[in-house]
Amino acid sequence: MLIRLKVENFKNLVDVDVRFGAFTCVAGPNAAGKSNLFDAIRFLSALTDRTLLDAAMSVRGTGRSANVRDLFHRVGDEYASTMRFEAEMIVPAEGTDDLGQKAEATTTFLRYTIEIGYRREEGSLTGDSLELLEENLDYIKLGDASKHLLFPTSAEWKRSVLQGRRTSPFITTRDQDPRVIELRADGGTGGRPRRIQATNLPRTVLSTVNATENPTALLARREMQSWRVLQLEPSRLREPNSFMTPPGLQADGFGLAATVHHLAHAQENGLQEGLPPPCDQVARRLSELIDDVYAISVDRDERRELVEIQVTDGRGTVFPARSLSDGTLRFLALAVLEMDPTVTGVICLEEPENGIHPERIPAMLRLLEDLAVKLDEPVGIENPLRQVIVNTHSPAVVQQVPEHSLLVAELREQVRGDTRFRCPSFSSLVRTWRGQAPGSRQIKMGTLLSYLTPTIPSSELSVGDRGESATRRVVDRDDVRQLVMTFANPHE
Repeated sequence: MLIRLKVENFKNLVDVDVRFGAFTCVAGPNAAGKSNLFDAIRFLSALTDRTLLDAAMSVRGTGRSANVRDLFHRVGDEYASTMRFEAEMIVPAEGTDDLGQKAEATTTFLRYTIEIGYRREEGSLTGDSLELLEENLDYIKLGDASKHLLFPTSAEWKRSVLQGRRTSPFITTRDQDPRVIELRADGGTGGRPRRIQATNLPRTVLSTVNATENPTALLARREMQSWRVLQLEPSRLREPNSFMTPPGLQADGFGLAATVHHLAHAQENGLQEGLPPPCDQVARRLSELIDDVYAISVDRDERRELVEIQVTDGRGTVFPARSLSDGTLRFLALAVLEMDPTVTGVICLEEPENGIHPERIPAMLRLLEDLAVKLDEPVGIENPLRQVIVNTHSPAVVQQVPEHSLLVAELREQVRGDTRFRCPSFSSLVRTWRGQAPGSRQIKMGTLLSYLTPTIPSSELSVGDRGESATRRVVDRDDVRQLVMTFANPHE
């Protein structure tokens, strides 16, 4: 679970410090840094199992024909020479490495820091190279957890995710000549730390760890590998899957039918005892989007060895996946993810409202919130450690999102030396948990007003009998309602 992310000089993210909860909605206009924030998360994830250069090439907008220097912040013709990331995270208590060896963390609350520099390689085909300048993996004292976990949780939830203790860092960088990165064992093997010269390292040290010597670092790597940006393509969601397709929804949506088939098979074989059949759960969820949904099933074509999703309505008419709308397929895919207890980590999704009728946006937001871990229950198979981050520029979404989940992206002016430029800043609503953080930005209501006025009908401006709840929508805040009503009725 990604608790906090600091980014310096990555694309247009110059000095960003963002705190995430179980569900976070980042709202803002185009070019305000929303997608670049996702790219930073994607880049960190890629660094755990790719070379520095391959990880850079995997970032949106940096194809094989592009210059990796474009990842560094630029003002005019001047590029930053380094970029830096710092991530605070909660990692799983146990897992396995690439060889299937079991790993158990000595502590689960960690901070990972990495600094990467640009280097010109004379004589190479591209002329571009990246250099690992600093890499650290340190523990966060469990006694200091309340200073870092600002969002409200139950004591049972904290006990289920914050475990172990540690007295020394796992990875440290020694700034000497030549620069050295030290990797300390915590798997009971003891001994001196492994010293690795950082010069010309093609990949991060974290990407090389194993369960035997470095179980905690391995679990940090596993956590970061699970961070993904979903780009659900309807054409991929519609594709039938072969009997050999492994279960698990890919980032583009491929594998939907195979995943549903696997979940149903696990239920039949008692692997998820005590839970309702997955297809029934998905059907009930889909009925929140489409009124006439009776059942979800998987059609097995034995001759072609293919499986395909089917939706049956109340009259018994069967609709294959290829006949469903784009919005329905995306909603269906997210509903399947919710049912899959093996899906953990960070799930990023751009513009979840795409293809969804405005009246059904609340159903989509409920699904996304339910997809995230419940902070008032212990983490387990029925409450996986799963986090959801979405971005949007839709007023309809901003109105309906819980107030404590909203981050607003906007461009602010900065000055460095004689140079002025604009870069993203992320602000929260006043009187929400993010406001407890030192140096946190609070959004001005006038800025938020532009998100609220276009589509609020006057009939929705009165509080009525809605009352106050533990989780209010943005539009239910008294201060927001007063501003909207004043804006809507300026002569009253």
